[in-house]
Order: sequence, then structure tokens, then C-alpha cells
Amino acid sequence: MSRKKFATVAVLIGLTGTNALSARAQTPLTDGSGAFATGQYPNLFEEDGHSEKEIRAKIDGAYGQLFHGDPQTQSVVFPAGSNANGPLMYLTDWNNKDVRTEGMSYGMMIAVQLDKKAEFDALWNWAMTYMYIGDPKAPSYEYFAWSCKPDGAHNSEGAAPDGESYFAMALLFAANRWPGGTGIYDYRGEALKLLHAMVHREIITAPSPRGPHSVGPEMNLDPPMILFVPEVMPHPFTDPSYHLPAFYELWARWGPPEDRDFWARAAEASRAFFPKVANPETALAPDYANFDGSPMEGSFARRNVFGYDAWRTASNWSVDWSWWRKAPAEQTLSNRIQQFFESQSLASYGPMYTLDGLLQHPDPRVTHEEHPEGLVGANAVAGLAATDRVRARRFTEALWHTEIPSGQSRYYDGMLYLMSLMHLSGEFRIIEPKK
Repeated sequence: MSRKKFATVAVLIGLTGTNALSARAQTPLTDGSGAFATGQYPNLFEEDGHSEKEIRAKIDGAYGQLFHGDPQTQSVVFPAGSNANGPLMYLTDWNNKDVRTEGMSYGMMIAVQLDKKAEFDALWNWAMTYMYIGDPKAPSYEYFAWSCKPDGAHNSEGAAPDGESYFAMALLFAANRWPGGTGIYDYRGEALKLLHAMVHREIITAPSPRGPHSVGPEMNLDPPMILFVPEVMPHPFTDPSYHLPAFYELWARWGPPEDRDFWARAAEASRAFFPKVANPETALAPDYANFDGSPMEGSFARRNVFGYDAWRTASNWSVDWSWWRKAPAEQTLSNRIQQFFESQSLASYGPMYTLDGLLQHPDPRVTHEEHPEGLVGANAVAGLAATDRVRARRFTEALWHTEIPSGQSRYYDGMLYLMSLMHLSGEFRIIEPKK
């Protein structure tokens, strides 16, 4: 969850598709023609004429400021002492004064990509110490509390599957980069346990102030799509920005053997979902959607718009194209969304739109910028899939000339900004097992 303040949702009935893993033909697993197959990652900054030294300085500067800058105006990462497993560190949403699984998992992904093992381990130690739900009777058992106070107290014990997804992928990359760990630093073992729970976690029900509270898997099984939350609902739904087919392909190779075909099918389902959920003219996706791609409506959907969560959707399909090149429709979507935002002025487009492209007044409950750096980054990453290279270059340069986020909103914008720099420089890579 990005800037959402939702409490866990009251639950009513069981998930759909709970028997969907059985009696299926195996999905053929092919390597595609992207970076996984070739080992070549585009460097759009270099293509625009920036030197290797300049690019490295840009990434190092953003990392240094966001992880080790001034604690009042720049950094979102803070040391928190140590325990028997070693140093502790948390990454906070400065504006909302909490610690989120989204941010912690993003921080771990950044750390493993940049080979920062000490920071990775300290963040993971904090997540396991304070966020992990280890009580077998708790509805969110084996997941992580999506929002905590900086002292570790839970604001909610509900889980947000985008956090678990990035935790699992970061851990598998860590297992490949730094093998041989034990305990909570047995990265591969921890990742496999989490991936198994995401698919197979049995429904657990417990009393709550709002009545019985039931939580099950984080993945809907048929169609194989990630859920917005694993709470059992009469009408489960998804968040388009949670769909990560680039990761699912790797889990189809490195994940629990019994679920590898499931993850292969999930990758295909997400690729088919993107053109359905994105507006055919603007390619803007809603924050929440039904499995058929129609926007989620009703009391739970606060706004049927392209909002803060949805910023990430184009980045997700574009990285999938860069790594795998299996879904040409992703190129069309990137062309459309860059064309739309160019029409809104590259220097001043806003953070929220209706799906057909009308600028919306931002949610008054969150601090916002008129032209947020995180969205600038995500739109630039769309250039990894776009075929209009002249237009894509304008987006790449817009990010290059955007300042590192600081101040109240530096958390979400900062994480997207830094990961976007890494994607566009070819420094966000598939970390494969050592030979």
C-alpha cells in the first residue's frame, strides 16, 4: 500500500478458486528475448549522452541522501539499535509517521541491487522483529503487518501483498548475491516460506471489534492474480500496481517447485490484464480493479481514478517488457501513457487523473506535490518499453533533471525516484544464482 490509511477489511465469505491449482496442464516456460535471455539491460541515460561517471554519481547521490542524509529533511532510513540478530534499521513514511511493508521491501530491493548487505540485513531484521506475524492463531499469520509505528507497535496487523511480493523477490536476489546465510538470513529459505504462504495460506478466523476477521492467501487462484488484501471478501479484487509479471517469471524458476506452474500462469494473467485495465486512450489504470480489468467501484474504492498506487503500473509492465519481451501490448501501453502525459506538459502534470485523462484534485488526506517526482520516475521507466524513442528520451531527461525528493513527501516519491534511476541506467537487474 502506498499512501493509503485503510484498516483491515471486514470479511464475510471464502476466497474463490481455492481448488484451482489441481488438474492443470503445465504452462510452457520460455525465456523470451529480453534481459533474462540476453543479459543486456538498456541504459537510457547513456543513450541520451550521459557518461558512466555522471550516471553513477546520480544514483549514489540519491541513495546517499535518502538512506543517509539529513534526518529531518532528507533521509527516510533510520538506525534502531540492535538485537541478537544484529543491527536494526527501519525505512519510514515520513509524512504519515509510520513504517510500511511497501517501503521496507523497497529499501531491501534497493540495497540488494546496490550490493549494500549491511543495510539489507538491518532492514530485514527490523521487519522480522516487529512486522512479522508469528502467532499461528492470528489471521495474518506468516505475513507482515503492513503499517507499524517507528517503535515497532502495529497500527494494523493486516497484510499488503505488494510488500510481501517485494520482500520475496529481494530475498531471492539476496540468496543469489550473498549465499550461505543462516537463521533469518537464510534468504532463500525465508523467501520460499513466504511464497508458499502467499499461495497456500489456509483461512484463519479470529474475533475482532468489527466481528469475525478471516484472512487467507494473498493470491487469487483462478484467475491467478494478486489480491489487494488477503482478507476474505464476498467480492475479492486486485490492485493493478501490485501485478509484477517480471517477478513471477523468476518465481516460476526459483520458487517452491509445487507452485512454479502457478507463477508462470500468473505472469501470463498479468500480461493479459494490463491492456484490459488500462484506458484504451490514455493507458491510465485505476488504483483498484476487478479481475476482468473493470475499475473497482463501491464503498471500498475511495476513488475510481489513476492515483498514487497506480503510478507504478506502467513501470511494472515496462520492466516486464525489458526483462522478458513476451507481451508486445506492453509497448503499445507505454507509447500511450507517455503520449498522454506529454500532452499534459512534461514539466507540470499532476498526480491524479480520471482514467480518461481529467486532472483531479488530490486526496486532501495526504500531502502531495503538484508535480510529484515519483510519478516522473515511473513515467520515465515506461520508456523501457516505448517504441517512440524521441518521446521516451524526453521523459528520461525529465527524470534526469528532477531533484532528489526531500521534505514531507520524500518517502514514496523518493523510493520510486531512486528505483526509476536504477531501472533506466540498467542497474536494477535480475541477480541470478552464482555459477
